[in-house]
Amino acid sequence: MQVILFHLMPYAALDLESARKHGTVWVKLPNSHFDPEIGHRLYNRYLDEMEYGEELGFDAISVNEHHQTAYGLMPSPIVTASALARRTKRVKICILGSALPLRSHPLTVAEEYAMIDVITGGRLVAGFVRGIGAEYHTFGVNPTFSHERFHEAHDLIIRAWTEPGPFAFQGRHYNVQYVNVWPRPYQKPHPPVWIPSQGSRETIDWASHPSRRYPYLQTFSPAKVVARYLKMYRDTCKGYGYEAPDSQLGWAVPVYVAKSDEDARREAKPHFEAFRNVFVRMPIEMLLPPGYTSRESYKNVLKAKAEMFADITIDKAIELGLFVCGSPATVRRKFEEHWREMRFGNLLVLLQFGTLPGDLTRRNMELFAREVMPGLKKLGMPVEGAAVG
Repeated sequence: MQVILFHLMPYAALDLESARKHGTVWVKLPNSHFDPEIGHRLYNRYLDEMEYGEELGFDAISVNEHHQTAYGLMPSPIVTASALARRTKRVKICILGSALPLRSHPLTVAEEYAMIDVITGGRLVAGFVRGIGAEYHTFGVNPTFSHERFHEAHDLIIRAWTEPGPFAFQGRHYNVQYVNVWPRPYQKPHPPVWIPSQGSRETIDWASHPSRRYPYLQTFSPAKVVARYLKMYRDTCKGYGYEAPDSQLGWAVPVYVAKSDEDARREAKPHFEAFRNVFVRMPIEMLLPPGYTSRESYKNVLKAKAEMFADITIDKAIELGLFVCGSPATVRRKFEEHWREMRFGNLLVLLQFGTLPGDLTRRNMELFAREVMPGLKKLGMPVEGAAVG
């Protein structure tokens, strides 16, 4: 199993009471709540934490994209990945991912991803997303066209990376007479492409198609929901005539480790509950605006995440598998249980969340890396002496 350090870079100094009064930290929370001096300290702290992930032995460090929100201060994950590219030497850098339908032109993504891949000598993992519904409110983009724009942008980027240029590309949303990307990616035929998702049927069908076979990552959801969607992905692969390996599946989940279960719950409680009940919260029409997904997927996602729209205590979150928390032995055992049920080959752990301060984040990272991660990395590996077919 690959273990990936995932970071959201939240505005940890957020005034939680003011945020609650506004109902959500997405799109409409006044930016007067952001202090650039505090932001300066947070950005550099978070970059240090991600760089420390390489020292601790994580397989990859991961960033993502969100706009006009205290939930994550990465409107451009490409900027964050660029800052990490020269400060790390071994670890893969995952951009999970750039919201293609919101970009003015996909060739900028093709160029910038290629730059990072070349600078790092082939350590980039290229994630592509449509962006959650709130992003469409941010930019005033019609979500009805998000699937069309995403697929067309993806096709243009892959062709730009793999076909000799210049060539012409004619689509409904993008028309280019000269596609001729400089630089070309370091990895051949191109950097690996991963697809994070909330679980829409359309995304699963598209990512699992034999012409792509892209790793599918289920983002923050109750464990039973994650299991359901990963099974749906595997079943879809079977329908296409092939078996999905574990490496084609992933799960992103917040984690906290302390010396004992009691210490872990006590230390994490205010910060996780702030994360879950303030930073994550948004109205359903902002998460899934009309036209963003099909009616079937809308109903399925809404049903699967029904428990996500009310306040949740840390105890309830642990019970649901929304949060893995406890002593090293407890956390290791829970992940082993989840792995036996789901067989995911990529685990993305969020070890800083909400208002969790730097000292607790570092200790969480160190305990996880030293006492949990080595056992998890062995999951899915051939048993010594067993036949490998």
